[in-house]
Amino acid sequence: MQDPTALGDVSDVTPDDSSVSGDSALGEEIAESTASLRSSLYDGVTENGRRYHKYKEGKYVLPSDEAESDRLDLQHQMFLMTTEYKLFLAPIGPNIHNALDVGTGTGIWAIDFAQERPECRVIGVDLSPIQPVFVPENLQFEIDDVEEPWTWSQKFDYIHARMMTASFKNWENFFKQCFDNLTPGGWIEMQDTHMPLHCTDGTLNESTALWKWSDMIVNATGSIGHPLVAHQYKKMMEDVGFIDVTEIRFVWPQNSWPADPRLKELGRWNLVNTLDGLQGYSMALMTRVLGMSSEEVELFLVDVRKDMKNRRIHAHWPIYFVYGRKPEK
Repeated sequence: MQDPTALGDVSDVTPDDSSVSGDSALGEEIAESTASLRSSLYDGVTENGRRYHKYKEGKYVLPSDEAESDRLDLQHQMFLMTTEYKLFLAPIGPNIHNALDVGTGTGIWAIDFAQERPECRVIGVDLSPIQPVFVPENLQFEIDDVEEPWTWSQKFDYIHARMMTASFKNWENFFKQCFDNLTPGGWIEMQDTHMPLHCTDGTLNESTALWKWSDMIVNATGSIGHPLVAHQYKKMMEDVGFIDVTEIRFVWPQNSWPADPRLKELGRWNLVNTLDGLQGYSMALMTRVLGMSSEEVELFLVDVRKDMKNRRIHAHWPIYFVYGRKPEK
């Protein structure tokens, strides 16, 4: 089993077929309708200067525009740095024929995994169609809501989900569907952050804008029934029947405050990640849920950014990797 303190102790530092009916006019109508639907999904919904997903509008609170896509790809690099460039930590072995990436985002993890495992058929699923068109032959992307009943015809040998915190109202149902759609002996792996932000020496406290922001995000997600529960994944997985459930914890320093060189470098990356993501993390929750105006949010975030950069505030983000196996019988 990997050492839970692997990153150090922070206390020290679809095509058109018009021939179906033989009616060319009908074929053209179908093609136009399909094109219109796709265009609508790609256009998304604009709110306070950011673009959000159109399918199941409002269900996911982070944007799905170009700026967020860039941040997600940067965040992917941070995960690789965290795990010494491993895409997964679960001991899945070589015989993985079907894999599912839940909340695939830009699809960058799914692309890497498909390239690493060319013998495996990989499906990446998300609410937003922001994935690239040219991908490995063994990979396909789908737009769907995994909180609805799953309709895939095959079962999966490995299910991966990353940064899905605050995405679901019914986590027990999600894990139950994962369990039911895994082959016997198949693995599930969750990779996620947790809030509120942590600090071991009191430099992050109620007087700081960063602490207030973290507390507001936790309260807002909780009030809409999307709790932040990464610290409960292990128990939830065990409760639905997974065995050999393992939890490994890492940390992402808020900035370059740690003395440890590896943590310091990860902190530099995380500072860019959080500064780039701050408006996206905050705007929808604070305007829709907390009743703030966009101007009030932007004004508040000025001080939050200052605290994020402040190396005297020794804050860090807890990162959880939790994986488990479906019993053979």
